[in-house]
Amino acid sequence: MNYTKYISLLFLTILLGNHQTKAQEDINYSQFLNTITTAVPFLMIGPDSRAGAMGDVGVATKPDANSAYWNTAKTAFLEQEQALTISYIPWLRNLVNDIYMAQVGYTWKPNERLSISHGLRYFSLGEITFRGEDASLLQIVNPNELAVDLCGVGYKINDYFSGGFSTRYIYSNLTSGASVGGSDSKAGNAIAVDINGFYKKPIKLGENDADYMFGFNIQNIGNKVSYSESAERDFIPMNLKLGTGINIDIDEFNEFGMYLDVNKLLVPTPPAYQKEGSGFAEDANGNYIIESGMDPNVSTVQGMIQSFYDAPGGMEEEFNEINWSLGAEYWYDKQFALRLGYFYENPNKGNRNHMTLGLGLKYQIFNLDFSYLVPFTQRNPLENTLRFTMSFDFADIKSASEIN
Repeated sequence: MNYTKYISLLFLTILLGNHQTKAQEDINYSQFLNTITTAVPFLMIGPDSRAGAMGDVGVATKPDANSAYWNTAKTAFLEQEQALTISYIPWLRNLVNDIYMAQVGYTWKPNERLSISHGLRYFSLGEITFRGEDASLLQIVNPNELAVDLCGVGYKINDYFSGGFSTRYIYSNLTSGASVGGSDSKAGNAIAVDINGFYKKPIKLGENDADYMFGFNIQNIGNKVSYSESAERDFIPMNLKLGTGINIDIDEFNEFGMYLDVNKLLVPTPPAYQKEGSGFAEDANGNYIIESGMDPNVSTVQGMIQSFYDAPGGMEEEFNEINWSLGAEYWYDKQFALRLGYFYENPNKGNRNHMTLGLGLKYQIFNLDFSYLVPFTQRNPLENTLRFTMSFDFADIKSASEIN
């Protein structure tokens, strides 16, 4: 009888142990909040109001003066010989009035196939006060970040396809050398490149002429950034954008375009660590033990490759990391535009979910674009904020002067 009791207890223990192990294996990590963070996230803020009014689509839209940010290869299809663009984006306008991003870009075409572009993005984070443990004033700093597009090149390989690349210097000064966590801080620096392509082909939709477009852009392939000698280095927002769209000439005065972009960070996903008490379990070297996922402390190239299969929630979580945007644009007489867009991000990956709208005006020598954002879920730094971009078409300036 006693043996029977011991055997029953043994089987019960085995069954409970198998059930517990199976329960651990069945944990769906894709259902947990697991956002990916990077250094210099301002690089992911779309600088122009045209794209901003269409949910931040831009990889395969009709080329314009702002194309160099979204897809340098598009600039080879610009109709004008030179273009200058200036943008201003207030940030967190509901809370403060001294945080903003400003952008200026210039593109010129020496010939029909080649385009060269340069640009500057400046992000001011306002004024920040550092105080000691006794609340005494230590330092007042004005942190800022900038990205200088040193040279972007687009080249039209044939009538339908162009390739491009751009080189970028990134500077991030968040603390002005103040001591943080007991160690001196420094500005972060990085060099990055973009590699992209663009396909544009005239097609027929019934009786209407149209252009079908497809594009890709691998952005910010560059070194990691550190803000102190002792701190670990962080990835910059390396990113893959794919886009497609169609632009239809309805008649002599009316034009309509629809566009779709998908976007995925090429940065390792944070793993799920094994818990121990109120913290995480550590190995003999003091490193956290990974329960699911992969070690994110890898090189730049390995991080880009690994980003496609390292999520602790498997492929379901990998798909959750894809953001997508939809945009539509209507032009009347090439002088007045109405725009509408939608942007979606998975709730466990940031939960940005908003509608955008805006308009554009073109009058001889310049374009003026506006955009406005309406959030559906969480608060957004751009809500209740009017963004604007002004661009100049130098070819039109020359034509207007010749007519006059």
